[in-house]
Amino acid sequence: MTSLSPADAERLKLAFQRCREMDGTLSEQLKAYAAAGREIFPAYGEAVDRLVVRINENGDGENAPRPGEPMPPFVLPDESGRLVALPALVERGPVAVMFFRGHWCPYCGLNVRAVIKAYDRIKALGADVVAIMPETQEYAARFKTEADAPFPVLTDLDNGYALSLNLAIWLGVEIERLLSYLDMASFHGNDGWILPIPATFVVGRDGMVKARFVDPDFRHRMAIEDLLAALKDAR
Repeated sequence: MTSLSPADAERLKLAFQRCREMDGTLSEQLKAYAAAGREIFPAYGEAVDRLVVRINENGDGENAPRPGEPMPPFVLPDESGRLVALPALVERGPVAVMFFRGHWCPYCGLNVRAVIKAYDRIKALGADVVAIMPETQEYAARFKTEADAPFPVLTDLDNGYALSLNLAIWLGVEIERLLSYLDMASFHGNDGWILPIPATFVVGRDGMVKARFVDPDFRHRMAIEDLLAALKDAR
């Protein structure tokens, strides 16, 4: 199989909806969706396994900022075109800087939904969240609207900021072929097939990284309880 059939695309959509509504932790939801994906679209699951091996061999993500190091500042446009700067965000309290692959990514959909469900607890800690993705403003706005995200969704066009953090990866020809049903060129404003490794950095008011989660396997995300604990410690 070189791409996803319409029938299997519908099966994946239904699987995503089931996993999104299931009781359980974010990790359990992600695992359930990954298992459904392997059953419905096994070629993609196997290709992702090979991609993860390549990323690990290349050391991508290893040199991203670590706890105790400064988080490089950014100034990026949000979904409405307003420029958002990291220094201004951390003036108000700790911030979780989260990288997402795109509005089309079901794992990102599960991740952001879990963060939103915990958002009242995050705000109660005096902390906040900012999402960064490589999609154009149109699709960043779609991601925010569809998720009903109460925090900014920033566009890192051409992955400039992700590249500076050693987070940007090329998906490769095999993944490109399998995902050819997605209009990535429109989503990103280019046909480079480069995405960020989904990552979370907890940044304190001093601009220093307090905690991070960087996993080349995009099927894994920072646990919500770990995120809350890191934000609490960063106060």
